Amino acid sequence: MTNIIACIDGSALSEYVTTASVWAAKQMDCPLTLLHSLEKETVRTNDDLSGSIGFGSREHLLDELVALDEKRAKLAIEHGKIVLENARAFAKKAGAKRVEELQRHGDLVESLLDLEEETRLVVIGRLGISHTMDAHTIGSHIERVARTLHKPILISVGEFKVPKNFMIAYDGREAADNAIARIAQSPLLIGLPCHLVMAGEDSPERRAKLEEAQTILEEEGFEVTATIQPGKIYPVLTQYREDNNIELMAMGAYAHSKVRQFFVGSNTTKMIIESDIPLLILR
Repeated sequence: MTNIIACIDGSALSEYVTTASVWAAKQMDCPLTLLHSLEKETVRTNDDLSGSIGFGSREHLLDELVALDEKRAKLAIEHGKIVLENARAFAKKAGAKRVEELQRHGDLVESLLDLEEETRLVVIGRLGISHTMDAHTIGSHIERVARTLHKPILISVGEFKVPKNFMIAYDGREAADNAIARIAQSPLLIGLPCHLVMAGEDSPERRAKLEEAQTILEEEGFEVTATIQPGKIYPVLTQYREDNNIELMAMGAYAHSKVRQFFVGSNTTKMIIESDIPLLILR
């Protein structure tokens, strides 16, 4: 059975990620897995210290550093268990029925790849434990996760509230069409009013693509408001989001080889950095 995977690290966003994950698990009627990944830190026990201190002192110091590293590793494991236990209790209280805790050693992206076949949706915070909540940046894992995985990714950007509507950023390209198909076939957003927004020129060809996408969604029971707004992508989407009180945004990612271009220096990067609502990225 496929699961919702919630990536938690004990940061301020972990509670919001858990809340979003519980909502998604309820919507999609599938189990929730709380994932805490213990990533290795660089320990500088191999530095050449002999130039400043004697050989015997250096050996003694290295022994102490190794012992300290082992102690830190044990503390990290215990801390991770506490983080998972607290998240599980929080998820249960929020109404999650089936919750599993999973602690993995190693890189988060590698852990997610190992779990990909049994994953239906990944929920992750925009920022990790090393960032402050008001940092205008993207956590180091966001781009790597989106570039590597082929599963939908829900990015939590702050306190999560159950959305009352959502917007799809649509441009008529293959990635956007794939996003439309994924949304139409998933129960995650069913029942929510959908705003289908295309930025730029209102040509017959683009209008036809927009209407085709609208029809696909409406045939699956979505209530759709479709519009083409003149202007550049980022300002158009931002203004429409504000004017219509949009509470969740969905967008497609490029094909695997172009995902890096999609995130680096793109409008999507701006949306993720500046957005105050959750974002659903679809491959």
